[in-house]
Amino acid sequence: MQIISSRRVLQSPTAIALGNFDGVHRGHLQVIQPILTAPTGHKTVVSFDPHPRAFFSGEQRQLLTPSEEKAQYLSTLGIEQLVLLPFDQALANLSPEAFVTTVLCQQLQVKYLSVGENFCFGRRRAGTVSDLQSIAQAQGITVHITPLEIAGRERISSSAIRDALVAGDLKKANHLLGRPYALMGSVVHGQHLGRTLGFPTANLDLPSCKFVPRTGVYAAQAWPQKADSAIPCVVNIGYRPTVQGKHRTIEAHLLDWSGDLYGQVLKVDLHHFLRAEQSFSSLDALKVQIEQDCQIARSQV
Repeated sequence: MQIISSRRVLQSPTAIALGNFDGVHRGHLQVIQPILTAPTGHKTVVSFDPHPRAFFSGEQRQLLTPSEEKAQYLSTLGIEQLVLLPFDQALANLSPEAFVTTVLCQQLQVKYLSVGENFCFGRRRAGTVSDLQSIAQAQGITVHITPLEIAGRERISSSAIRDALVAGDLKKANHLLGRPYALMGSVVHGQHLGRTLGFPTANLDLPSCKFVPRTGVYAAQAWPQKADSAIPCVVNIGYRPTVQGKHRTIEAHLLDWSGDLYGQVLKVDLHHFLRAEQSFSSLDALKVQIEQDCQIARSQV
């Protein structure tokens, strides 16, 4: 699938799901679903880069799904292209009418459009979904408005997922997402301490904008590029206080598996939070705890 930042390579006309879609959670899927069956147009998700909140705050926003990860997941749904609109002052200054006529009609050649009912657009977020329907339909664009998705009594949102991940509540985060929260990055060389202890690990180098959950130990499944299926693993997110670590690392120990992963992109799906990070009195005590973590992980994934 294509990640497009220049409209010159856009496949058009388009059927578009429009929004930020950080996490591509269960609520987002309801917005995306209508374009998969739209009668016309290339199936397209349109988002913004950077995230509008990051643009206005001037600070990098930590994302549940950075662009490459988002594109990979969207492709499994049947989306043909991910368009990242450069969010700058010029785009922020467009009136609702100008956004529809200039961006949606002229640049993206939209024929079918799907948004969530809380979508706002145009200068100072002045445009509502009612405005969008009125302006777009006058331009011959069919607009589908999706109600908000609720889990229990709570609206499904990227913020709620972040809060659950900070608390180590994987059950809630994964329920809101509709799938396990994933960490995806290149495998790089570390200090090889895990191998010395008898538990070799794959050290993940994540995108700098990737949102990282609470430090601690997780039961997970790893997806090496060359493997036929997922492999149970234990993931440690933290600073390795037992050996006076200075920087946060993300290490995955694949259970009952051996091979060379260096240079590969490895995805790990987090299923259960096992315990908080802690400092041990010796490396032998750490080894005992890691073995216990592995036994628990085997029973849970």
